[in-house]
Amino acid sequence: MTTLFDPIQIGDIALANRIAMAPLTRNRATNSVPTPMMAEYYGQRATAGLIIAEASQISPMAQGYLDTPGIYSPEQVAAWRPVTDAVHAAGGRIVIQLWHVGRISHSSLLPEGAAPVSSTNQVANTQTYTRDGFVPVSAPRALRDDELPGLVADYRQAARCAIEAGFDGVEVHAANTYLLEQFLRDSINERSGPYGGSIANRARLLLEVVQAVSEEIGAGRTGVRLSPLTTFGGSAPLDSNPQAVYGYVVEQLAPLGLAYLHMIEGETGGPRKPEGAPAFDYAALRRAFPGAWMVNNGLSRADGLDAVASGTADIVAYGRPFISNPDLVRRLKEDAPLNALRADKLYGGGAEGYTDYPFLKD
Repeated sequence: MTTLFDPIQIGDIALANRIAMAPLTRNRATNSVPTPMMAEYYGQRATAGLIIAEASQISPMAQGYLDTPGIYSPEQVAAWRPVTDAVHAAGGRIVIQLWHVGRISHSSLLPEGAAPVSSTNQVANTQTYTRDGFVPVSAPRALRDDELPGLVADYRQAARCAIEAGFDGVEVHAANTYLLEQFLRDSINERSGPYGGSIANRARLLLEVVQAVSEEIGAGRTGVRLSPLTTFGGSAPLDSNPQAVYGYVVEQLAPLGLAYLHMIEGETGGPRKPEGAPAFDYAALRRAFPGAWMVNNGLSRADGLDAVASGTADIVAYGRPFISNPDLVRRLKEDAPLNALRADKLYGGGAEGYTDYPFLKD
């Protein structure tokens, strides 16, 4: 019987086990450039079968939170290299999440105080993290159709930068109501034309991005993250028919030969069966996708063991437990107790609550 601790090949990437470290925003970059402390942080956690490095903006206009890293400039590429070197030196594998926040941003974070861009000019009912703390997001500007090829090119270039920085691949972030999901959902996307209206049109941008990234670095080094039932901080209502939308997306992704699909089950950081949300058949999507299937959202050790043993998933992603337990793989294997999380140290700051969590003693 296959276990959580067995190796697996996902596309072009060989993993030592089926435990992934989920992408976790920690706000410890400086002017969008990774810092040396980040190399220590990720190197400590390299026993994960796969590390998915924190969401990283694909361009200056893609940023939505203070002190998050980018993956589009030579300076960023050079600064990410010690991170990937540290993980590889410890025998790990690491990909980076390609991120455009869309309307979940504030003008103070964007070039020349620009308005955030989105599928819509509707303001999201949420906040973001700026130099003034948490503030309401700014009103967005709806992208014109003729701007979207340039956006796709930004994803392509960011994927190329990721490989130059030594990453084993990338994950396209199409979840948590950020830009690509702002195009997917009819609750946010009220456009007409080739990128609005029908499910196929609303999915067009995501599929063009995944195709471009796959062409640039290889489908076997490309993953995609989806979140059919998340509203993530109240920033958006659900699509009127999530099963149809995400079923279509997975059907279109299936023949591309992607390394994996990363599925957030339920509300991000909340219940896996959100109250009032429609019933959703994740198993149907799993059956439609031939690549590796990764599940995520508050899963326990028992959940992870069962998901792999039953074939419900190939890989199980853990988020916050990896923050406070750099040796989480060992703790899961030995059923050892976990360190408590210091929630007040999650976003921003220095080494405290970042690289100082203790390992198990032999």
